[in-house]
Amino acid sequence: MDDVMEEIEQLGVVRARRARLDAEELELLAAIAADVGDDRGVVEELTPVLRVSTREVERRVEDGRSVVRRMPQLLAAMRSGAVESYGARRVLAVVDPLDDDTARQVDGLLAEKLTDAPETAWQPGNLAQRVRRLVEKTDPDGQTERARQARAERKLELTPGEHAMSSLEVSLPAERAGACYSRVDAMARSLRHGGDVRTLDQLRADVAADLLLGRDPGVSPPEAAAMVYLHVPVDAALSLSNNGCELDGYGPIPAPIAREIMTNERSIWRAVLCDPGTGEPVDLGRTRRRPSAVIRELVRVRDRECVMPWCHRPARHCDHDHEHPWTTSDGDGSGGGATSVANGGPRCRRHHRLKDRPGWNARYDPTRGVTRVTTPHGATYTAHRDPVLTPTRDTPKRTAPTREDPGRTAPKRQAPGRQDSQRTAPAREAPTGTVQTRQTPGRQAPGREAPEGRAPARHVARVEPEREATAPRVTDPKHQDDDSPPF
Repeated sequence: MDDVMEEIEQLGVVRARRARLDAEELELLAAIAADVGDDRGVVEELTPVLRVSTREVERRVEDGRSVVRRMPQLLAAMRSGAVESYGARRVLAVVDPLDDDTARQVDGLLAEKLTDAPETAWQPGNLAQRVRRLVEKTDPDGQTERARQARAERKLELTPGEHAMSSLEVSLPAERAGACYSRVDAMARSLRHGGDVRTLDQLRADVAADLLLGRDPGVSPPEAAAMVYLHVPVDAALSLSNNGCELDGYGPIPAPIAREIMTNERSIWRAVLCDPGTGEPVDLGRTRRRPSAVIRELVRVRDRECVMPWCHRPARHCDHDHEHPWTTSDGDGSGGGATSVANGGPRCRRHHRLKDRPGWNARYDPTRGVTRVTTPHGATYTAHRDPVLTPTRDTPKRTAPTREDPGRTAPKRQAPGRQDSQRTAPAREAPTGTVQTRQTPGRQAPGREAPEGRAPARHVARVEPEREATAPRVTDPKHQDDDSPPF
């Protein structure tokens, strides 16, 4: 066991060394680009030197120019071994449309956010999600225009692969892509429930191909097969602000784009009552009687994603997991955990099974929004959930989360996509907001005024429409992890 932990630590040393080399390469490419000016022939000259394609050389040159000129703090993080070229490229892609001054502002804010953050903060997906939120705050008007431009550039691409295979990639607006995936996934699961022996990955690919080719995939889509959640504060829904709109599994989106989605005639609205101090949801406007459905939906709205710190699979594609098992070892359920919001959390199928594997300790506190994962070889990672609504009152900060490793103290860092600081539980204020379960298509939301002195705290969730059921457990060990996270 000790030998394996030493090898894992050595792997981290190698990764940090690679990050420093990536930084050195980008600085050299930026210097070469500055020396030759607009001479595009240098890219051809560098192609055999770097032993990559000409297009990849162009990308690296542009990355070098951008990180040296506009993102000095990100470059410093690379030099220190904290982030490699791939993570840096994810960040640069988000800030690429910004002017130099705004990019430097985001760079400084990102460096502040990453101070005392745990190691999961440096996951490329977490970095990109955090930078999106910073861009939303620093340049909200520009974000809307960039989103419209990106939507205008939607496309379909065919990329030849190896072994007689190719990839078909569709670039779509995030909410439409999410709905498409949900529909195909629901049809694939229906086939699997019917006894089809293909893996879910195979079924999703085959169903998508059949639908595109106009063939019958052998199954009808469930009544509520295509669904995405869009979280919109009531003030943003009423055009009083342009902040706080998020698409689950993706992150922040511009408020004007969110309002366009909301007013679509297929959209369904549901009020989400939030505690104004903590920003956490406490109740849903009910259109259904089944408590289990309400519990599942509230957990999905609250957590948005799989609770593992490095997984961004949307909660709607996850299992509803009892954090304290419903049944105990005696099998009669006595002493087990309740089926409740306070004992539930979303886990994708892979991480749901990982929780119970020998050596793994993956615990989630639904009330505080804290995930703590300890690996079989002793490394511990902690992350925190972001509230659905930005809290309206300040609360004392707790000690920053850390990666706890036996025998050594790791740097403290905060995970993006989770709450920046833990909070000391204050006395609860009464939830605010109004309940409106369905919005008439194409009309403005008619919210009632909140009590004097309190801001409305309602979020609305857009579903198109919802699928409640999850797939049963797969007993075949070959296929037990075939529902891998696509995000």
